Amino acid sequence: MNVDLGIWGKLTRVVIALLVIAVLGLIWQCYLPLIKENERMRKNAEGLSTQVQKEEASQKQLKSSFNTLRYDTNAVERLARETLHYAKPGETVVVFEAPATNQVTR
Repeated sequence: MNVDLGIWGKLTRVVIALLVIAVLGLIWQCYLPLIKENERMRKNAEGLSTQVQKEEASQKQLKSSFNTLRYDTNAVERLARETLHYAKPGETVVVFEAPATNQVTR
């Protein structure tokens, strides 16, 4: 049975549609901050992941240097000669310095 109510039937459908749109808008408004926070946390996690990879590479390099200095006496001698300017008896140490520039540092 289909009864034509005239303008009131159309207005009822419009009001129901507007209510549905309003409810969906409220739901969207409630979840929008969570969506933005999720996106921010995802970007932060990607940045931290990149930082972890850099730190792991640094750790490998430092561990390699540590093991080399711990077990290789020639490496210890070379490091002492280069950084501390040590020499064996009878040797002369020559130190080369970086050339001075004419630029003014600020």
